[in-house]
Amino acid sequence: MPNKEIETNENKDTTLEKKSTEGDVVSANSKKSENVSGDDGANKNLVGIKEAAASDNDNEKKKPPAIVNLAADLNLLNRQDLLQAVSDVVSGQSRQTKFAFWSTQPVPKLYEEITTNECIEPDKDISEIRPDPYALPEGFKWDTLDLNNSSDLTELYTLLNENYVEDDDAMFRFDYQPEFLKWSLQSPGWKRDWHLGVRVVKSGRLVGFISAIPSNLRAYDKVIKVVEINFLCVHKKLRSKRVAPVLIREITRRVNLTGIFQAAYTAGVVLPKPVATCRYWHRSLNPKKLIEVKFSHLARNMTMQRTIKLYKLPDQPKTKGYRRIEPKDMDKALKLFDEYMKKFSLCPVFSKEEFRHWFTPKEGIIDCFIVEDDKGNITDLTSFYCLPSSVMHHPVHKTLRGAYSFYNISTKTPWLELINDALISAKNIQMDVYNALDLMENNTFLRPLKFGPGDGNLQYYLYNWRCPSMKPQDVALILM
Repeated sequence: MPNKEIETNENKDTTLEKKSTEGDVVSANSKKSENVSGDDGANKNLVGIKEAAASDNDNEKKKPPAIVNLAADLNLLNRQDLLQAVSDVVSGQSRQTKFAFWSTQPVPKLYEEITTNECIEPDKDISEIRPDPYALPEGFKWDTLDLNNSSDLTELYTLLNENYVEDDDAMFRFDYQPEFLKWSLQSPGWKRDWHLGVRVVKSGRLVGFISAIPSNLRAYDKVIKVVEINFLCVHKKLRSKRVAPVLIREITRRVNLTGIFQAAYTAGVVLPKPVATCRYWHRSLNPKKLIEVKFSHLARNMTMQRTIKLYKLPDQPKTKGYRRIEPKDMDKALKLFDEYMKKFSLCPVFSKEEFRHWFTPKEGIIDCFIVEDDKGNITDLTSFYCLPSSVMHHPVHKTLRGAYSFYNISTKTPWLELINDALISAKNIQMDVYNALDLMENNTFLRPLKFGPGDGNLQYYLYNWRCPSMKPQDVALILM
């Protein structure tokens, strides 16, 4: 299964945004990642969520989204219109592409008009599922990783750190910390069998990985059991060996054996067939550092001092009752979450255990804040997770710290006040940039709070499920 069977598109994603002659910060969206897949792409910017969309040639670039210009340039709208026009042309070309792998899978065709909300293929009896693992190329073997074993966890960290995502100039690279990996891969219901590695027979070296975690989603009026596939990664030197497609097929087989036949996944490339397309937006928290490491550039007619002033935030949050969530708040917060999710067409359905896992603050991994009124009611919630990137060749700065908007709920506190407090909270734990998709009701605060649009789209997909397409504001699902 993509991300469950996430797999393989024959043409490379060539989305890109060059540096403009005006000197604004834009990004050239192409990343060298083994990964058959793509986060939203961007210049020097390693800010993007993790998705995998394997390519038939095992060389699809996985690109994080771009940080945009550090000034609120009035020309930005025109630039975005142009980028969208280019994206439309690329999408048109993609529709004519033969997706060798996807044409064999239970996914809608790119041109298919969908009016139903149902599975494509019925569930299979366990007896119909291949009992034995798929064969790897000669010289490689399967290995199920134990993330509670420090050696396995360190090997996975090293594989991802060295091979998962980096920019074209090899200046920045995602740096998934071991504890972040455990948090994202050991959610309630996780199975060790779904932490699937590939090793070299002779040396025992870990050279490939793919993972799945279970989840429940609501698509329109139906709740479906799915898996989310993540961290599809093959060592750079092995990308001609076609290891990635076998990884995908094997994780699909293992998931099917547990009775799960659907998946949700995201990709920065167009595959058959997106259920929704979203865009990343970025808000600078530490513009001086971003500029110093050439992650971003000064906009035309802007000085460093003016840029810093433009993005300056208050020292402390302003909203009355705004505080970090505590264990005692979880039941009330989940009730608020469930009620708010009714607005959307694609969203998670969390159990109490799952909600606690994803929203309990963990230093350097996930943070969550609520607003409590005078009567003890929780009226609002905001959250973000943290993902650093290594700075490869700078004498002073070694890490860029990115905050990623998770789930936000506003029922009493105005959006601008709530998210501005979230920006302050992120800044106060030394985050350098704050990233958000234009889904849910996020568009209400993006431009007013000085976010700028990235240059790549993030496609949402469902495997073995067809339903009508959605607009970004209909989607309330964050896949890590």
